[in-house]
Amino acid sequence: MSFSISRRTFTAGAALMIAGARSAFAQGQKFFRIGTGGTSGTYYPIGGLIANSISSTGPNGVEGLVSTAVSSNGSVANINAISGGSSESGFTQSDVAYWAHSGTGLYDGKGKVEDLRLIATLYPETLHIVARADAGIKSVADLKGKRVSIDEPGSGTIVDARLVLAAYGLTEKDIHPEYLKPGPSGEKMRDNSLDAFFFVGGFPAGAIVELAATSGITLVPVSGPEADKLLEEQKFFSKNTVPADTYKGVGETETIAVAAQWVTSAKQDDELVYEITKSLWSEGTRNALDAGHAKGKSIVLENAITSLGIPLHPGAERFYKESGTLK
Repeated sequence: MSFSISRRTFTAGAALMIAGARSAFAQGQKFFRIGTGGTSGTYYPIGGLIANSISSTGPNGVEGLVSTAVSSNGSVANINAISGGSSESGFTQSDVAYWAHSGTGLYDGKGKVEDLRLIATLYPETLHIVARADAGIKSVADLKGKRVSIDEPGSGTIVDARLVLAAYGLTEKDIHPEYLKPGPSGEKMRDNSLDAFFFVGGFPAGAIVELAATSGITLVPVSGPEADKLLEEQKFFSKNTVPADTYKGVGETETIAVAAQWVTSAKQDDELVYEITKSLWSEGTRNALDAGHAKGKSIVLENAITSLGIPLHPGAERFYKESGTLK
């Protein structure tokens, strides 16, 4: 079956499409992407909950706003997308945000991302070292000679994995490194082709929950004098504990954490970011976070301006002053 379309009909249709697009812009429709992480981590589902809540269709959404959560390689990739203009905002670890804005650490010699601004600090991101229960890995030092995934290049996890390894006197040369997200890492652990993997994110992480339910795993503690020295040297780290039975069969585990932050560019409109921040801390978003993900309950207004390694966006700062959060 075939059909033809006249030039006049095509032109009329194109004109209608253009008119529709102009109408949408005339009505003030705005787009605000949120770069997250891999779909099996914590950033992606939290980003989806926030995007749905702040969009105009949300219970306390921003009028005319269309927000979407976009899967990505994580912190560094999200900051690069914001800096390059291909994303309006994204999630990042507090350490990576600080390095980017100051041009230090991971960004040493690469220039500063001076326009990076904070919308909100969200929740603690726990450093997980997940190991097969039969791999004989009881400490970070036991990773030597093992097959270990330290996450993909461009992620915040890979940066912190290298810092933790170094704290215990190890480098990538001392392990058999792989560069995989938690989902693929879990699959390789199931078929015994991987011994352990690093992941930085809120607990419980979906990929680890699934792995613990189907295979025997353990969490490797990050503790002792090596961890204490690391905490002293890298101020963005804090002590953290994964409670017993967060993952099936895994006891309480001492480790460290950084903060998950939602960042944007100083170039984003002040009024828009103000309305987005207001919507983030509305009753509708509160209900969605509480019901939608175990980590949602940890996202509270009292922590919104903690771990301030970069400046607040003026729109967000206005909201926090009005709400009394920022004195």
